[in-house]
Amino acid sequence: MARPGGLADWLGVSRPTVTVTLQRLARDGWVDVAEDRSISLTPAGEAAASDLVRRHRILERWLVDVLGLDWAAGDREASSLVHGVSDEVVNRLDQHLEHPRSCPHGNPVPGRGTIPAGLVRLDLLPPGEPAEVVRISEVAEHEAPQLLRLLHELDVTPGRRVTVCTVGASLGVEVEGNAVELDRGAARAVWVAPLS
Repeated sequence: MARPGGLADWLGVSRPTVTVTLQRLARDGWVDVAEDRSISLTPAGEAAASDLVRRHRILERWLVDVLGLDWAAGDREASSLVHGVSDEVVNRLDQHLEHPRSCPHGNPVPGRGTIPAGLVRLDLLPPGEPAEVVRISEVAEHEAPQLLRLLHELDVTPGRRVTVCTVGASLGVEVEGNAVELDRGAARAVWVAPLS
């Protein structure tokens, strides 16, 4: 359950701004605010949020896969476009992309799959154990565009085989046979499926 203070911190806005916005969202039937100030989406709010996430992830796939933008630019541009593109255009893009199951970072398009069980954060993967990158944390998408750019440049992307080779202040990681170094913060954002 989210709380107003946590939302304000995460969004980087004032608490009164969040309070006023939540009052409007509750009035319009998108969220419920409990007596303990915890916030949850109503069924209508959940449907609207799922549609928004779906639109964003389809636009991201198009921007990255077809237009060739890097992950950070694709995420930024999808955020700008998501409210200005008609349902018809999003549905045509979805069809053109053959109904992708995830965004470029491996997070599922709503209604097309779930996050697999048994994933491990890369920073917790035992050294020498091979794994496959499955997804990048959604929090990293929001909070750290520079992290998305770094992971994309280092090819730490869904479908790539990785092995932690050395552990210290940072991690020495082999990605498809290439040695890279990741700080622990970056490694915490990468979720992998162990292959052993």
